[in-house]
Amino acid sequence: MSRKIRMGMVGGGRGAFIGAVHRIAANIDGQIELVCGAFHIDPEISLLSGQDLFLPADRVYRTYHEMFEKESKMPADQRIDFVSIVTPNHVHFEPAKLALENGFSVVCEKPLSFNLDEALELERLVEKTGLTFAVTHTYTGYPMVKQARDMVKAGAFGKIRKVVVEYPQGWLSTPIEQTGQQQASWRTDPKRSGKAGAIGDIGTHAENLAEYISGLKITEICADVSTFVPGRLLDDDGNFLIRFDNGAKGVLHCSQISAGEENALNIRIYGEKGGLEWHQMEPNTMIVKWLDKPAEIYRTGGDRAYMGENAMAHTRVPGGHPEGYLEAFANIYRNVARVLQAKAEGRDPDPKYLDFPTVHDGVRGMKFIDAAIASGQSEQKWVKI
Repeated sequence: MSRKIRMGMVGGGRGAFIGAVHRIAANIDGQIELVCGAFHIDPEISLLSGQDLFLPADRVYRTYHEMFEKESKMPADQRIDFVSIVTPNHVHFEPAKLALENGFSVVCEKPLSFNLDEALELERLVEKTGLTFAVTHTYTGYPMVKQARDMVKAGAFGKIRKVVVEYPQGWLSTPIEQTGQQQASWRTDPKRSGKAGAIGDIGTHAENLAEYISGLKITEICADVSTFVPGRLLDDDGNFLIRFDNGAKGVLHCSQISAGEENALNIRIYGEKGGLEWHQMEPNTMIVKWLDKPAEIYRTGGDRAYMGENAMAHTRVPGGHPEGYLEAFANIYRNVARVLQAKAEGRDPDPKYLDFPTVHDGVRGMKFIDAAIASGQSEQKWVKI
């Protein structure tokens, strides 16, 4: 394919946080070009945001309805190939649905949708259209997470018995949503976030990471869900016992009132012969632990002979040059671009580029939210997914 993949964006305009992250990630490998967007619910801010990004005036849209209508009528050599949706949760479903119905692939922020019914409809549409759909569970993009997954899959640790995954943050320890703080305001609003707060925002990341590395599926949850900050309308802390489909047991906790914590996502997995430990805030390091020999320290780097093929394919620089959040994000976008390029050329994508969270992973996250909230509200604590 002799051109870049063309991307449109819904959301991510002036005042947004995650939109800029998506644009940086999409641009890192030089495979994707942002060509249009509907960047804000306020049409005027959308137009100004397009000017900030130096886009042609006729490719900056006042609404995403207008964007899909006009882009779908453009010649094939000009219109977008996919859309990146970086809006609050309640504005995931409709633009994703319109994109699929108009023949455009999708990269969508998590959680996948406002509720499970919407997620299931998107899953049906993806299966019907055959289009590519990625969900930005970013942490699966780290090379060392891929190394961990491949070691588990290869049986290095034997049958997995226990998974412990934690995602504590402290930024919502006080009611900053009452001060008008934009990121806090929509995340704590059930009309925009959905039925879950911290569980939807970061609990789904923990759930996705546990299933991705272990290769297992969570089948049941026993949840203790809390709202600690007075006046807050959604949960800000959750603690879960979990059961997996191979009989393994686990513990998952997510919190946005763990004062002093930043983004302390971490995971420990234990099998019959050993285990591993990985921390998102030190993403280039993994501790590998053995039953009958000393622990080993694995470090990310393109010159590491012990790194597996998949981890190496998602590593960009030699050891000692940190690869972090933006590079992990970029791995998702790079893989989506490679898949779209292969499809456009009528060939099967290289399997290593199919390694990104899909609409099915997004549905798993929505089922997790439903089960977690149901268990948290029930006296019958174990709830099936």
